[in-house]
Amino acid sequence: MAELAAPAVGDWDFPRSTASILLMTRFAEDRGASVGELLRGTSLDPDQLLDPALQVDARQELAVVRNVVRELGGSDDTALSLGRKYHVTTFGIFGFACISSPTFRDAIAFSLRYLDLTFTFCIPHASVEDGYLALIMNDERVPDDVARFLLLRDLTAIYTVARELLPEVSLRALDFRHDEPDTVDSYVDAFGVVPAFSASRNVAVLDVALLDEPLPQANEHTVAICEDQCRRLVARRRERFGVAQDVRERLIRVGGAGSGMDAGMDSVARGLNLSPRTLRRRLTEAGTSYRALVDEVRQALAEELLATGALSVEDVAFRLGYAEASSFIAAFKRWKGVTPAAYARRSSPRVRQGS
Repeated sequence: MAELAAPAVGDWDFPRSTASILLMTRFAEDRGASVGELLRGTSLDPDQLLDPALQVDARQELAVVRNVVRELGGSDDTALSLGRKYHVTTFGIFGFACISSPTFRDAIAFSLRYLDLTFTFCIPHASVEDGYLALIMNDERVPDDVARFLLLRDLTAIYTVARELLPEVSLRALDFRHDEPDTVDSYVDAFGVVPAFSASRNVAVLDVALLDEPLPQANEHTVAICEDQCRRLVARRRERFGVAQDVRERLIRVGGAGSGMDAGMDSVARGLNLSPRTLRRRLTEAGTSYRALVDEVRQALAEELLATGALSVEDVAFRLGYAEASSFIAAFKRWKGVTPAAYARRSSPRVRQGS
């Protein structure tokens, strides 16, 4: 097996533009959902989605994905239809760089090198195996509740864009790890082949000869200009991501210490050798805020603590810094759609063993 290029990121938690959120909200609005419900839990408003310079945290897009699934049902058909709405133009300067690349191989290598300029949650790996081009989609780190939906959305988007880059692209085979649905008609419409299910991995197989096919819109000068802009853009995004991650790590360290997370942004800023104003500005540039990160870390810690089955809801609320259990219960229902007690019953290993 020969890997064509290593993906620039190994996880989905990288900042991104609002283009994908805008696309998803319009897709769901066309099917009767309200924009208010679709943006719930993101701290975004509809006008912000039109700002091409705004960067958002991946968890904000993830919240929109969950809202779309809740509002539309999250069927395979919906995920596949959504994926087909992503086109080269959706990706801005990144898309222009891909379509201007000399060959299909160059476009794949470029897209993996700047993968954090996309909207993917499943991390793709491209390699040559047994004389075929294999595109393997790694969904193991994607949250379970939306993993299948995002796998189908991401792979359909990739395939749609690939065919726009090179119309000759077609699949030789397609495998999915999940079980076979009642009907595969929408899969065939999206991919042109009947997939295999319950496989060991998610992989799309193409003819290896496609790699050296010249792209119809290849332009050496254009791709050089686009790559320079992509290089600058990704450098800025990676720097911003670092600050948000530093804040998360500090919040996690104090998360089990009562009201530690409520100590305030000032103390966190001091720990990072920043002024509160500078920290606030840099988090805003990254598409997030101190309060949003506190909320995010509290949710993650709450899920971990409840899943142990060793603590009561009141104990978890106290450890996360809530003055009253009722406030924690309301917040948890907003995050997960169920009460902490219901989540604990479902997740606790002691409950599972006795069921």
